[in-house]
Amino acid sequence: MSKDVILVTGDIVARPETYAELLQISLDHVRRSRAEPGCIAHDVHVDCENPLRLVFAETWVDEPALLAHFAVPASREFAARAAELAASPTRIGIYRAQVSPLMSRISP
Repeated sequence: MSKDVILVTGDIVARPETYAELLQISLDHVRRSRAEPGCIAHDVHVDCENPLRLVFAETWVDEPALLAHFAVPASREFAARAAELAASPTRIGIYRAQVSPLMSRISP
């Protein structure tokens, strides 16, 4: 039987003068978030085509875990500060996905 998970994708484009701070608060946010209950994965990456763009990828066990993450004061503070540092509005996508049984056949 497959299990549903919640996937979150997002991105923030920094202004050149805000990049260093945005990168640091993003790394702090990711590292803190990984310790939260229900977090399977939480990562931030630099876009190879636009080095001012930070791309987020998260996996959560369920919607309640994600909603609890959004309610953490530090998460709200991160979102507010990131919006101030961004060159354009941030984007976020939230998706329900199933872990495929195929994973058990290809994973070591």
